[in-house]
Amino acid sequence: MAPAVALLAGVALAGLLAGGDARAEYGDVVINNYSDKAGMRPVVFPHWFHRIRFRCKVCHADLGFKFKAGGNEINMVKVIDGQFCGACHNGEVAWSIENCNMCHSAKSGTPTQVHESTTNSLVAPAAGEKKQ
Repeated sequence: MAPAVALLAGVALAGLLAGGDARAEYGDVVINNYSDKAGMRPVVFPHWFHRIRFRCKVCHADLGFKFKAGGNEINMVKVIDGQFCGACHNGEVAWSIENCNMCHSAKSGTPTQVHESTTNSLVAPAAGEKKQ
């Protein structure tokens, strides 16, 4: 891994671990095919961060993600079984799935397929934080 990419990855991970919920930025994809129905907040998928580290084919060919937001039947059973996100988020390649809020960080009711700056409009405020 190139030093600049490693540094960026370290800074981003440190930011996530340092406090609160994940923050969405331009190019993120909100995944809410099943979350609201299951009583969970929708997932904010940081596409930009994954694209920095991997070529498109890793996820879209090797792992089978369709090139259409909302076009994948992703659910936690499949993720736990090592499909989709679970292929890497297994505790070996990347963190495992025990910390739900690292991915499930969008406000309830946020629709799938949002591809814009979402920092202020989609991410649920952390406990005790006032809405902007």
